[in-house]
Amino acid sequence: MTHLADLLTQSTALHKHLCPRQVLGVRMGMYAAELLALALPQTNKRLLTFVETDGCFADGVAVATGCHLGRRTMRLVDYGKVAATFIDTKTMQAVRIAPHQHARQRACDLKPLAKIRWHAQLAAYQELPFAHLLNATFVEVTLDIQALISRPGVRVNCDACGEEIINQREVSLGAQTLCRSCADGAYYVLK
Repeated sequence: MTHLADLLTQSTALHKHLCPRQVLGVRMGMYAAELLALALPQTNKRLLTFVETDGCFADGVAVATGCHLGRRTMRLVDYGKVAATFIDTKTMQAVRIAPHQHARQRACDLKPLAKIRWHAQLAAYQELPFAHLLNATFVEVTLDIQALISRPGVRVNCDACGEEIINQREVSLGAQTLCRSCADGAYYVLK
């Protein structure tokens, strides 16, 4: 396991600064490694992570775990929460980790001389024990993980728009093979 300071340096390099949410993301990844008994950051694709918000928090998680959107080992489920679920795809064991509801107050208590609350959080989130900073709950993921992972190299074209569909994301409607935007409606409209 990479040391906290090294991971924070890597996360800082992505943003040109370090903030409390990056620290939370890194610490969550480190805690997931401990709870799932995995060597992280990973060099394979054994861990799959669902982050519940984007931004600097997700980059902290990525640095600590080796999970990335581009490697298909991280998924965004945008609930607007600083939380993540980590799934060992070999054992199917999953743990959801979120900040403890008193983490902010504990940070201020630990660093009472901090200039502002933000500085207290930045410093204290690096020091607080996992049990005082984070809540971890073992969960069962209701999504089909094998379908999410799919098979690389599988490609078909949409019968409606003609665009290529990868990763087995096509929809069969009768005799037609469609992309999800043609089958269900897209998040955009043509001008």
